[in-house]
Amino acid sequence: MERLQKILAQAGVASRRKCEEMILAGKVEVNGELVTTLGTKVDPEQDIIKVSGRLIRGENKIYIMFNKPKGVITSASDPKGRKVVTDYLKGINERVYPVGRLDYDTEGLLLLTNDGEFANLLTHPKHHVPKTYLATVKGVPHGTALDKLKAGIKLEDGMTAPAEVEYKDVDEVNKETVISITIHEGRNRQVRRMFEAISHPVIRLKRISFGDILLQNLKRGSYRHLTKDEINHLQQMAKAGALKANTTRKDT
Repeated sequence: MERLQKILAQAGVASRRKCEEMILAGKVEVNGELVTTLGTKVDPEQDIIKVSGRLIRGENKIYIMFNKPKGVITSASDPKGRKVVTDYLKGINERVYPVGRLDYDTEGLLLLTNDGEFANLLTHPKHHVPKTYLATVKGVPHGTALDKLKAGIKLEDGMTAPAEVEYKDVDEVNKETVISITIHEGRNRQVRRMFEAISHPVIRLKRISFGDILLQNLKRGSYRHLTKDEINHLQQMAKAGALKANTTRKDT
């Protein structure tokens, strides 16, 4: 059983707030009866739901992994007419939205879904779902600089959580270094800002994993559906992270 306004929003009728307004305005029927009480719970599999006489059917839940190219907006639309991630989702009829974000100049693994609870579970700060990036940075950071990232570094919006950092490649000729960095937060441009804080700006940035989902050989600009096992693993990882965070707070 789910709240009526949530079911309507998930079915693409309108935003949740607009759906609440429709309910209060007497535009929604459940099993032939007018419903005007917010929070009324319904079974989308069993109940017949209509809005202004139109039958509403729930969307099939879908979960997609996409290899976002650089220069693409992490959004369903863009008023400036730039390329957006949904431009690449040919054959997907459901209205999906990104789980978190990758900035315009960052490429790699991006999850998309029409399951709001799944998206919230993975992006909530307390759930600590790890995300790994390959960052090509200017210069060759000393170990002491990387230690600052490992311990947590102060940014303008506060201290970061400890990161996992590892050298991957050093280009002595071009004076560039490829570093693997795993973070458990989702602040705006966080990885770029972390490396700027140690005076080694990011040249290229690619996300290669989200939780235990790996980008692997998925071609740039292509997508695939997640398997049931992958979906379950992500949910379990997020819930385990939340449990660990709660336990840590109680211990302190």
